[in-house]
Amino acid sequence: MSPEQIADWASAHLTDPLDVDCTTTVMLKILDGKCKMGPRDKDVIPLLYDALRGRPGRLLGEDMHMLIARARAGEREALVAEIYEHRVLAETAISRPVMKGYKARLREAGVLGAGAD
Repeated sequence: MSPEQIADWASAHLTDPLDVDCTTTVMLKILDGKCKMGPRDKDVIPLLYDALRGRPGRLLGEDMHMLIARARAGEREALVAEIYEHRVLAETAISRPVMKGYKARLREAGVLGAGAD
């Protein structure tokens, strides 16, 4: 899928506020260096995130989006502890079955490759 197709798919299919939370959480994991996805999948998540970040999440607020924006703008090294803290909180807020279901949907749609857990 092209970046445009990924963004279009996200806009059409990731409509639940929990989808925003899951995508935000994976972004935090990538920024924290704790994401075990392959390089291609790590490149896909920011595309999904960019397509969804303007939508409200159910559990995670604007503070997470502001942190991610700061990290992506070059402050990542200065934010290591804060990213870690928010990543752990986000992972705690979202149950493992919800996160696994989210990733399974992405794999089934061909957005992520196999073994994206």
